[in-house]
Amino acid sequence: MSSIFLRIYGGLLFSLVLVAVLSGIAITVVNGVRLTEYRENVARGVFRLLSDSLASQPPEQREPWLSQWRLQLGIPFTMAEVSDIALEDEEREQLESQQMFLQLQDEEQLKVISLIDQQWVLQASLPDITEDMVVSSLSVLRDLLLEVAEDQRALRLSQLSQSALSYPVELIPLSTPHLTPLQRQQLDYGGLLMLLDESQPSLSLYARMADSGQLLHMGPVPLLSTYSFRLILTIGLFVLISLSLAIYILVHAMERRLRKLERAATRFSCGDFEVRVGIGGTDSIGRLAAAFNAMAAHIQRLLSLQQEMIRGVSHELRTPVARLRFGLDLIADAETAAEREKQLEGMDQDIEELDKLVDEFLTYASLEQAAPKMDLKRQDVDKVIAQVVAEHMRLQDRVEIEHIPCKKLDPRRFVEVDRRYLHRAVQNLVGNACRYADQKIQVRFSSTQDSCRIDVDDDGPGIPEEQRERIFSAFSRLDDSRTRKSGGYGLGLSIVRRILYWHNGHAMASQSTLGGAKLSLIWPRKQR
Repeated sequence: MSSIFLRIYGGLLFSLVLVAVLSGIAITVVNGVRLTEYRENVARGVFRLLSDSLASQPPEQREPWLSQWRLQLGIPFTMAEVSDIALEDEEREQLESQQMFLQLQDEEQLKVISLIDQQWVLQASLPDITEDMVVSSLSVLRDLLLEVAEDQRALRLSQLSQSALSYPVELIPLSTPHLTPLQRQQLDYGGLLMLLDESQPSLSLYARMADSGQLLHMGPVPLLSTYSFRLILTIGLFVLISLSLAIYILVHAMERRLRKLERAATRFSCGDFEVRVGIGGTDSIGRLAAAFNAMAAHIQRLLSLQQEMIRGVSHELRTPVARLRFGLDLIADAETAAEREKQLEGMDQDIEELDKLVDEFLTYASLEQAAPKMDLKRQDVDKVIAQVVAEHMRLQDRVEIEHIPCKKLDPRRFVEVDRRYLHRAVQNLVGNACRYADQKIQVRFSSTQDSCRIDVDDDGPGIPEEQRERIFSAFSRLDDSRTRKSGGYGLGLSIVRRILYWHNGHAMASQSTLGGAKLSLIWPRKQR
């Protein structure tokens, strides 16, 4: 028991360590992705505003204009041709689609590349990208708006914000109520106002338009808040506990179903062969329960068959054994050699009958208790029928046996069957018909694209409709003309049915056009 607890505690400790390690990896990956996105959003404003402005200027004026902004913002901007930039194919596609690309260099410098046009890019190498970039974006945006007339600024602002900015920007009146007099004074002196909202957290930036009573407002600009290890660990533990609870519920339900299966197996092992497991479902336990029920039904059927066989064997052996004993007594009392020869001949017939009876028992048992080894090959079924008819014609001349040849094309006559077992099945049907027919028997084979059929008709007394299914049961005989006096042991037709079962077919009885019984074998042309 202590080893079980050690395994449980060891599993829990391993799970906690695994959660901690995965949490650390998750923190690194998630924060890295969020930091990259944040840097791109912060740098996008100033770089895209300058790139769009450079694109609208003549090539000879670009460098002087860029030098002014290089001094004003303190950012080492440079221009370069697109063909001179060393980028991978995926990075170049990203630059073309998003107009900007951020690259981490070997010396831990961040290189920002912004597309000016199809030939030129604006680039700069920075030690880091901070919120100062947002302030620079606001400064560039204000100066660009001052270059246009006051009544055109709203339209120009809309154009610039759609193409270059990642944050909301608007022109508002100077008399904004939430600004204090001291903050308005700072704006009047031409400075930039930056307000921190700690509840978000985010920044709001304001800049005064020098030639009007308006303020340029940018924000709120979300600040980067990295996920802490404690938060990721808490989330990981919550997920672990949730999964553990879900697994426990699932395992507990499976355990209850397995216990039902265990109790049924225990009862079955104690001799209760009627027990079945009431577990449904298509999962592994449901399929196991279905397999157990099928196994139990099969074993119960085999035991019932065994008891039936014992009763049938004891009943069928009694008559020939009694005749043998009576024959021995007559031999002892015989006075002449002719009488002894006659009794010995009768005893030999009784022994032959016993041999046939044992053969029938063994054949039926092998077909009932397990799947026989079937040698399935393409055979000419019509030839098999002709062979059986010829054998019976040699052995008796009481009735006429007519073989109606198959008129189908040759390919239809060749079917996947076990020749030995099919021969035995047809032999039993013809032999059964010979015992009960008055004058005539007809045997025919027919086939379709999917199935095959053998019919054996006789002109005997026929089989009552209510008895047509029972004749295929072992040791069953009819009570009228088809009685014990006609011979047989009640196993021939049951052997036929089992042979057809292992051919994925079935045997049936019906009324014959000759007036007697029709016994039919039906099975598929191709076997599974």
